[in-house]
Amino acid sequence: MTTNIVRSVCPYDCPDTCGLLVEVEGGRAVKVTGDPDHPYTRGFLCPKMNRYERTVHSPRRLTTPLLRTGEKGSGTFRPATWDEAVAIIARRFREIIGRHGAEAILPYSYAGTMGLVQRNSGHPFFHRLGASRLDRTICSPAKDAGWQAVMGTTPAVHPDSVAQSDLVILWGINAAATSIHFLHGVREAKKRGAVIWLIDTYATPTAAVTDRTFLVRPGSDGPLALGIMHLLAGRGLVDREFIHRHVQGYDELAREILPACTPRWTSEHTGLPEAVIGEMALAFGTARAPFIRLGSGLSRYGNGAMTVRTITCLPALTGAWQKAGGGLFGGTSTGPAFALGEVVLREDFMAQPTRIVNMNRLGHALNELSDPPVMGLYVYHSNPAAVTPDQNAVLKGLSREDLFTVVHERFLTDTAKYADVVLPATSSLEQSDIYRAYGTYCIQRARPAIPAVGESKSNWDTFRLLAEAMEFEEPFFCQSADDLIDRLLAVHTPLRAGIDEAALAAGRAVELAMPPWDGTVYGTPSGRIEILNPALPEPLPRHLPVHGEDDGLPLRLMTAPSLYALNASFYERDELRERQEGMQLMMNPADAAARGIGNGDRVLAANRQGEVEFVLKITDRIPAGTVVAEGVWWLEFTPGSRSVNALTSQRLTDAGGGSTFYDNRVEVRRVG
Repeated sequence: MTTNIVRSVCPYDCPDTCGLLVEVEGGRAVKVTGDPDHPYTRGFLCPKMNRYERTVHSPRRLTTPLLRTGEKGSGTFRPATWDEAVAIIARRFREIIGRHGAEAILPYSYAGTMGLVQRNSGHPFFHRLGASRLDRTICSPAKDAGWQAVMGTTPAVHPDSVAQSDLVILWGINAAATSIHFLHGVREAKKRGAVIWLIDTYATPTAAVTDRTFLVRPGSDGPLALGIMHLLAGRGLVDREFIHRHVQGYDELAREILPACTPRWTSEHTGLPEAVIGEMALAFGTARAPFIRLGSGLSRYGNGAMTVRTITCLPALTGAWQKAGGGLFGGTSTGPAFALGEVVLREDFMAQPTRIVNMNRLGHALNELSDPPVMGLYVYHSNPAAVTPDQNAVLKGLSREDLFTVVHERFLTDTAKYADVVLPATSSLEQSDIYRAYGTYCIQRARPAIPAVGESKSNWDTFRLLAEAMEFEEPFFCQSADDLIDRLLAVHTPLRAGIDEAALAAGRAVELAMPPWDGTVYGTPSGRIEILNPALPEPLPRHLPVHGEDDGLPLRLMTAPSLYALNASFYERDELRERQEGMQLMMNPADAAARGIGNGDRVLAANRQGEVEFVLKITDRIPAGTVVAEGVWWLEFTPGSRSVNALTSQRLTDAGGGSTFYDNRVEVRRVG
């Protein structure tokens, strides 16, 4: 049998956006490996994407539309044809619009696929329908808000520039799980003599590649940054010339904020000894080119945006931006490479602006929103029953018999079990798309490597069918996904100037040609790094408390990423679930002893949101006062009836409307 090699792209919500080589035999993907010609990922794949063909051809794949026959949540369905399913959706949508108005229909999607066309293909349909809009802020908008408060639209340095640093700080990022290819540059820096730090809330797997690990209390990263800046100022370790030329507001910060941020104050907030804080400040202030790789997790607290804003100020004090290998990297902003709004999103299809519902408050929307209430929910490339905060509220809403729910999915997920209509979705290997990254400057086009599995259809092709059924007359909905990609590429943008168009058309990853930057021009209104931002309600960075301090419970809960899953993705794979060794709650030995619970015990973690059963894992990787649950498990595989997001809150971040997944407290006891 002939074997063909097809280039493709990892579609998942990861900053690296790996290049793939897909071996195809007889219309099936038989092997997926990394593309060694990818300029950033260099042929290496994470454990999740190794054997991706097992996901694509999983026996759990949905291959035909399904109509509900049992109670919501029971997962009882009968097969249907696409014509029957689409006709039902169109009829029910018309009924909802006739009784309640189009805003009673809510789309729900996020990042199950990161391709620009398939991810965003519902926007024009729901804009034309007049549905409510979804504020898609579940990941890291507070991180973006914090960066922009200081740096505006300043582009990020190239991630590989970390190799030139002499002090690399992995701050709030488990890179081994969420940005594995960044570690290539970290290892290069280490070979050249750099010291590598990890600052986090527990000793994640990334600690294995670092020289020192500093464990701080959850939500205290901002105070640590302020404490370091206090010592930099007090010890004369700031670059006065750089500050004079390129920084706005340092004097105000030094006068109004930093005096109170003493080592003792910093120690009280972070849990780090005063002497260690002093060592950190001295090392940062005397490093030739300190480089901070900032994760997203530390932005998922009530003070998340302020925390990121505060840490982002650190390189300005030492002038690290002007030094090769110095600065701070939180992610790339490659959106301007494509005219996405003009070609794909099509807000112009809205007759008038419609209401916006924050996705983190889906439980509130389904149970409490009125005028109009949510009567129709359309979910695509997301699993809100698992991934959305306050799981009990979400499941209560999904259980409503008067809520018409459609789920377009590859698997019968927790959310799909509550649907009235389930539509089978293609995988990334079965559809056309174009990808940009948020951790690199690479873009890549992908065409189908294999035919659609069963009767599955892509997001775009499904919305085309729905547009036809709703009698939309715009020619826009008659295009193919490749037509849209061609139109995106026909609109030239400065970021794509000079790229290898032929290589892109052939499916190879190409790197955007970023203009040279010497650390002297900043994308802010003042043209300077704005430690003081007069446009904000809080002009200067300062300490803000986290939400969780108000809950009165003793243990801070971290809902952390797993090496073998990505949020609720990959739980269809038996071997990846087995490597996680079940849904565990990790706890410090002292905390376990104080509660009389032992390793392997079934325990119940509880707070005002709900309670969740775990298997206890006792480990000194977790500091006292913190418990950690890695992964977002499907309910099918949990020890009890709920997964970790039954413990997380619908409260939002201080800016950006982001999630506060890490800002919750619990108490833990043995089951029974």
